[in-house]
Amino acid sequence: MKFSEIPYERPDLESIKQQLTALTERFKAAESYEEARSIFLEKETLEKHVSTLGTLAEIRHTIDTRDSFYDAEVQFWNGAQPELSEYLQLWTKAMLEGRFRPEFTEEYGELMFINSEMEFRTFSPEIIPELQKENDLKTAYEKLLASAQIPFEGKTYTLSQLTPLKNDADDARRLAAWKAEGQWYKDNQEALDDLYDRLVHVRADISRKLGYESFIELAYDRLGRSCYNKKDVEKFRDAVVKYLVPVADSICREQAARIGREYPMNFADNALEFRSGNPKPFGTPDEILAQGKVFYDELSPETGEFFRGMLENEMMDVLSTEGKAGGGYCTSLPDYETPFIFANFNGTQHDVEVITHEAGHAFADWLNRKRVPSSYIWPGLEACEVHSMSMEFFAWPWAEGFFGGDTRKFYYSHLSGALTFIPYGAMVDHFQHRVFEKPDMTPKERHGVWKELLGIYMPWIKLDDAIPFYGEGEGWQRQHHIYSSPFYYIDYCLAQTVSLQFWAMIQEDPANAWAHYMAYTRQGGSRAFTDLLKHAGMESPFDENCLRGVCDAARSWLSQFDMTGIR
Repeated sequence: MKFSEIPYERPDLESIKQQLTALTERFKAAESYEEARSIFLEKETLEKHVSTLGTLAEIRHTIDTRDSFYDAEVQFWNGAQPELSEYLQLWTKAMLEGRFRPEFTEEYGELMFINSEMEFRTFSPEIIPELQKENDLKTAYEKLLASAQIPFEGKTYTLSQLTPLKNDADDARRLAAWKAEGQWYKDNQEALDDLYDRLVHVRADISRKLGYESFIELAYDRLGRSCYNKKDVEKFRDAVVKYLVPVADSICREQAARIGREYPMNFADNALEFRSGNPKPFGTPDEILAQGKVFYDELSPETGEFFRGMLENEMMDVLSTEGKAGGGYCTSLPDYETPFIFANFNGTQHDVEVITHEAGHAFADWLNRKRVPSSYIWPGLEACEVHSMSMEFFAWPWAEGFFGGDTRKFYYSHLSGALTFIPYGAMVDHFQHRVFEKPDMTPKERHGVWKELLGIYMPWIKLDDAIPFYGEGEGWQRQHHIYSSPFYYIDYCLAQTVSLQFWAMIQEDPANAWAHYMAYTRQGGSRAFTDLLKHAGMESPFDENCLRGVCDAARSWLSQFDMTGIR
């Protein structure tokens, strides 16, 4: 079914509650595993249907945040989902305490119970008002960003539409675009500070009511981190500073020399990788999608079937339009066993990365779409990002069809960008840990923490008054995840480290690399992150040797890359 044809109707919330209650009572009264399993599958069907409706409303709202109907539906779901959590928790309790847990474990594995135990700790009926408030604040932040109308050179731009101008090869124009963007954030500084301050405090309140020491521990449980903890993440960040920051710094020093700008660079200069301009796709959006089809058709039979279905059923909305929410994401409509991709094409290499990155997520969802329980379709978020970031590297042999004469630029930019990204991502994570260790910090103090961390993780950046919003340590406010998905961002860094392993394998033997990728992806969410890697023959990013090894391999490749003719 095409996306535009999928029907939506607000469900009867009380009816869903009654159905969940009845299923829970029947499950507790089941006299055999066969009966309990049958009820479990009924509950799976109901939960997938509810998820489909909520996701459908969210997709259509982000496509046009001005649509009053779907704006009201998102508000409904912001309130409904916390209420339904109370009934889902009663089901989870029955599963955890049920006498057929050994049989379920034998058929489906222990992870479903480990995940359920973490989920159980993260909810109590007492926090429903706070959860509803958290949802509303996240929606308000996204709507604020989507409403941006930025005047520049006589025209008006959204944040996404301004992005290509922030990469312009003309130094004055590029700096002006960064200043225009920064001024919009400055003009909305009070609202941005207030929204985040309220989010921090409502999350701290939720944590206290649930008995957590801080929101940090709650966030780790929310994210289902069963195979690593805060100390493991701290060790990873330390390894990033030790091994990767020096590599990234050398890349940025070469960049400054290449584009003829001072080192350290301001944010606007750091955005320009080549004096002749950053790599750009040479085709229209339709041509980029068509090349994506060529790539997936030739990569493997499975990827070809998957991508053709996405195109035929219009399961991608990629144009940047007025009123559209910023960013990009992949989500799932389980009733229809299909993923959906949302993006904002803007004429930069990001457009191609949507076709590889978000479609990497979508392929993993599609490959595991029939898994039972449905919670095993997706693994943890760090594991999901391996699917997407690695798929970007598997597209390299087809890059010329996307970039034409800019292909060699793209190779260099993509690999160097992966290396310089990880320190930024680790900084985002470190910032959030600092914030929630002291949730009563003032907005000014939070900006100070960001400035301090910039000096540790991104020493190639000059903090001056050229772009006040960024120079004064406020740039974190444009990072959606900090507001909407706290502590998610380190997942990108862990995954990027794994994807660099795949990149190194691709250089040696693409077929072998793809075999390992499929071995990893076919597991879905049936194992925890480090176990997924182990069963696919990959190293864990928590092993210091892993990060050191990928740094050495990538640095060697970049140092030998022929830059003749590239300026």
